[in-house]
Amino acid sequence: MCDAHTRRILTFPAIRPSETAAPATLLFSLITLSDTISSYKSKPIYSNARNAKDSFRLVSNILVILEEIRRDQTCLSCAMVLSLSELHYVFQKLRFLLEDCTKSDARMWMLTRSEKVSNQFRAIFRSISVALDVLPLDSVDVSVEVRELVGLVKTQALNSKLGFRPEDQRALEHLRSILDQLEHQMVPDPNNLKQVLDHLGICSWTGCNKEIKFLDSEIGSEKSTSKKSDLGILSSLMGLMIYNRCTVFTTVDGERFTISGESHKSSSGHLIKSLKVDDFRCPISLEIMSDPVTLTTGHTYDRTSIEKWFRSGNLTCPKTGEKVNSSNLVSNLCIGSIIKQYCHENGILVTESVDSNRSRDTTNTDENTSGSVAANAAINITVDYLIDRLVFGTNEAKHKATYEIRLLSKTSVFNRACLVEAGVVPSLLDLLCVKNPKIQENAIAALLNLSKYTKTKKVLVENGGLELILEVAQNGLRMEARQHAAGTLFYLASVDEYRDIIGKIPRSIPVLMELVLEGTNRGKKNALVAIFGLLMYPENHWKALAAGIVPLLVDLLRSPCQHEDLLIDSLAILATLAEKSDGTMAILSCGALHVILDVVGFTTSRAAKEYCVTLLLAMCTNGGGDVVHVLVSNPALMGPLYSLLTEGGSRATKKASSLIRILHEFNEKNLSSGTRRSIRIQEQFVDVW
Repeated sequence: MCDAHTRRILTFPAIRPSETAAPATLLFSLITLSDTISSYKSKPIYSNARNAKDSFRLVSNILVILEEIRRDQTCLSCAMVLSLSELHYVFQKLRFLLEDCTKSDARMWMLTRSEKVSNQFRAIFRSISVALDVLPLDSVDVSVEVRELVGLVKTQALNSKLGFRPEDQRALEHLRSILDQLEHQMVPDPNNLKQVLDHLGICSWTGCNKEIKFLDSEIGSEKSTSKKSDLGILSSLMGLMIYNRCTVFTTVDGERFTISGESHKSSSGHLIKSLKVDDFRCPISLEIMSDPVTLTTGHTYDRTSIEKWFRSGNLTCPKTGEKVNSSNLVSNLCIGSIIKQYCHENGILVTESVDSNRSRDTTNTDENTSGSVAANAAINITVDYLIDRLVFGTNEAKHKATYEIRLLSKTSVFNRACLVEAGVVPSLLDLLCVKNPKIQENAIAALLNLSKYTKTKKVLVENGGLELILEVAQNGLRMEARQHAAGTLFYLASVDEYRDIIGKIPRSIPVLMELVLEGTNRGKKNALVAIFGLLMYPENHWKALAAGIVPLLVDLLRSPCQHEDLLIDSLAILATLAEKSDGTMAILSCGALHVILDVVGFTTSRAAKEYCVTLLLAMCTNGGGDVVHVLVSNPALMGPLYSLLTEGGSRATKKASSLIRILHEFNEKNLSSGTRRSIRIQEQFVDVW
């Protein structure tokens, strides 16, 4: 049977039992399936409850019949097995249908599909009647009462008056009225809204948020289909539920969950309990994986991140350095299911992966619309409400509003556009100065998310955001706020003009360096990539050197327990600085040459090795024969260099080739002269990065 975690709602992938299955096995499986169906009686059902109740009664009666047949199962005829197989097939569909009716996070969707669900019940009841009609009771020894019960159940299945309850119909009409109001840019009638939510038992922020995450998942699945017939209504419902979450439920339930990445204990499963949120992060982007794929090396990455890795010319596994086929990406459904369950139980939204190597301009994607007119209106109305709370609300209201804006800005480009165009950025900047750590953290996290949208960057800079963000990066009330501020600076540094402006603020690079020293791994990484972005503007090179960036990075390389991503980021910055002679001299004066040679020897990361080769080549070019002599005296270096010739990307191959030629040239000259002497490295040996 299909795994419930991979099956889309209201699909019924039932499988007919094997013809070779033993009759006793088939009968046992059918009874077990009947018990499973009966177990759904204990769960709340908010639409089609009467139809579900009729199905429970029907299955209970059939279970009596099956138990009677099991007492005389030694002589089950082929006709009996065929009839039981058909009943098993139908019961699978009923089980799927009841599972969907009792889903705690799909109540709104199930209400809109009430007619379809009612028709499914009707079709299942007819199939049960047909299966019982051909049940050859004469071939087994059953009591008269059971024979009469079979006739009664057939009649019930055939004549059951399945359909809507009046209260279901009223709730559906109210919901349609609400969506119609949204399509006409009107605020939904609060009385109708309350009646729908009460009918569905959605009475808390958490319950509403569960509905949103379910609808978001369904929208993602629907976009992957060719017809996309349900995309409009799914989007409308999601917009409505976001409106409800932000305006109807004014408090977050005890703030039991987080959106900043901390781990919490799950409510079920020993495996889930033992995992942390960091276990689900992509090794490349450090974001929670939304579409995990596994390479032939056995390592798992987010699809977006690994595809970008391959497109940049790398044909290796980032963790092992082994050569892989870039087209051989296998979706890891198991990991994806675990991530989905963990995030569901801990209130964490899974969003797109962030490319930490370059900023993304996402303003021209198909996500610029939310999917329907009603959804667009719902988001715009919600945004206006939240901004009003930011400006005029109490501290509690501002906390809730920043929390909601943080969520909205993280999940969609359309939401970011609505928020920025409605003028949320200046209000968020004002809140960076408050002495409330929760408000400050949510405000800077929201600005980080919004900074991924191109228009935000200009608004941030024009409203004096740079100094405010730097202040949070340096003196934020929580470390999380400081690391979010560094991440925001990284996105701002994707624009050449702003690299210059940020670099001219005297404390910008020292503040980021301080976070590299004091921050968590996430904070260190955000600070490092922000520094790397600033170095894309040449004038910032000497500023970084003057601030003492080189000794800091060399100490990071010396750390025996350093996270691999931080190692790579540190090497990338050093390689950029080494392009100029003053950068090379600063690196050499810190004794970094032997440190880099050590890294080449122990790292398994292909990216780290490539940056090391870039550094060594720059040192040879700018440092002269003394550097070359040290490299020639290190025979262990040749192995990694020749490895890059065959397995590295095109640029890495050229650099490794240039370095090998330099080392050979040095040896040849020393052999011909018989003495060691300094040499001047010619530019033709160097393929500039």
